[in-house]
Amino acid sequence: MEKRWEIAASPDEKLTESLSRALNVNHDLAALLINRGITAFDEAKHFFRPDINSLHDPFLMKDMDRAVNRLTEAIAADEKILIYGDYDVDGTTSVSLMMLFLQKLISDIEYYIPDRYSEGYGLSEKGIRWAAENEFSLIVSLDCGIKAVDKAELSKELGIDLIICDHHLPGEQLPDAYAVLDPKRKDCKYPYKELCGCGVGFKLLQGLCLQQSIPFEKLFDIIDLVAVSIASDIVPITGENRTLAYYGLKKLNTSPLPGLLELMAVAGKKPPLTISDIVFYVGPRINAAGRLTHAKESVRLLICDDEKVIKSFSDQLNQTNLDRRTFDHAITEEALDLIANNSEVDSLKSTVLFKEDWHKGVIGIVASRCMESYYRPTIILTQSNGKATGSARSVEGFDIYQAIDACGDLLEQYGGHTHAAGLTMSIENIPAFRKRFEEYVQKNILPEQQQPKIEIDRKVNFPFVNFKTLNILKQMAPFGPHNMQPIFVTEDVILAAPARVLKDTHLKLQVRQADNPKVLDAIGFGMANHAMAVDKGAPFRLAYQIVENNYIGNKSLQLMIKDIKYYG
Repeated sequence: MEKRWEIAASPDEKLTESLSRALNVNHDLAALLINRGITAFDEAKHFFRPDINSLHDPFLMKDMDRAVNRLTEAIAADEKILIYGDYDVDGTTSVSLMMLFLQKLISDIEYYIPDRYSEGYGLSEKGIRWAAENEFSLIVSLDCGIKAVDKAELSKELGIDLIICDHHLPGEQLPDAYAVLDPKRKDCKYPYKELCGCGVGFKLLQGLCLQQSIPFEKLFDIIDLVAVSIASDIVPITGENRTLAYYGLKKLNTSPLPGLLELMAVAGKKPPLTISDIVFYVGPRINAAGRLTHAKESVRLLICDDEKVIKSFSDQLNQTNLDRRTFDHAITEEALDLIANNSEVDSLKSTVLFKEDWHKGVIGIVASRCMESYYRPTIILTQSNGKATGSARSVEGFDIYQAIDACGDLLEQYGGHTHAAGLTMSIENIPAFRKRFEEYVQKNILPEQQQPKIEIDRKVNFPFVNFKTLNILKQMAPFGPHNMQPIFVTEDVILAAPARVLKDTHLKLQVRQADNPKVLDAIGFGMANHAMAVDKGAPFRLAYQIVENNYIGNKSLQLMIKDIKYYG
């Protein structure tokens, strides 16, 4: 599918000139920073050198004082505390963070992760009753609970205090818990709203440190878990998330927790790791247990400090991840065939598929892959406990949660956010849901949301591409949502040598601009289909990122091709 290029507007010339002088960088780099909200020297300093001491006061979050006081009381009285978390990376890293910190302060602490298949997402009745049977007096829920109104009531009836730490959008009614920490609460004035679940848990522990005069270094020792969570949960890497990710990556790349170090090893990754490396190599291995077996296996690895045991645990997770790949590749192929063979495929604006024997643990991945292939809001459903349960993924700019909410009367349970959601319904309701969902999408999706786009940061000429530029671009990391690695466009590009195709798949070029002798190497992964077109010799437009190629110690500049467009 042809991609739409959206090139950022050039900022005010006077402001660009001013920032260029203040930072001693060229106009293109100054414009790039201004378009990311950096307009003055102090803002640039904080962006390039995040300060851990600049984190917001945790007590600005609604209910933080109640949560910290209750946790302090439980520690002082040596109560039994249960740490309860979701089964994805955000949930398991949150639980691990809380366990590693609190187990040094209290003797009777355990964790609970719901089973994806028998209990489903979030706080479960089974989990709360288990806590009561085992005489826990306090539950701290992480990355879930904001919509668990009935479960909070049950917890109260059973005499268990509940502290909810969540980051998802609340419903109309908040759970009647002892404390509800969620920056997205309408009545919460916390300055930063985009924390992940692990980030909210981190803020609770930060509050505990402040109140009890616990050295912040003790919390800093496990901040690499927060970076893994931020990366894997695809939250914006701005503001406080940027600071936490910046320091979390530093910790991950210098002295990671033993479990994370071993996961990096089985994934074949050596420091320095980036946010992208976590997303593609570390996160999936942590997630694999919750998808196919049980997520407690991931927590068991992350909180362990016995090298031999860690090696065994990480090997198990790696094998589980390999099994997960086999499942999701087979189901994705089957799902894409179903779409292609649907006679109405060209007229539809959405995809809703159901097959009773698809593996529940991988349908989110399948939904993402189908969405990318056909670029339309996608829901993949399977059968679980006699119900149709599924995962939804959306195209950029289209709020899939609102679309599902519009069909809420057909559903038994649903939750999520703009780009991803989960839902459960009666199998009999699938046809009605499919029809209503398609009608909503047809009515509300915009034409530009039906074509994938590439956001271009700046139009530049090849002399801009040099090591000084690259060194400044590197300092803009960590890259992720709302701070993506910059993409540039250069016009009138021609080949300096014939195009090469590597492994029948990848495109290797040597390029220059028509009026400039500077030659640059460029590579486009999975773009071999462009080889014949570029070899015709006519100038073309190139969209790319600037990267460093390190081959046997020899460093050179390289263009990572994102797209090619032809004139005429």
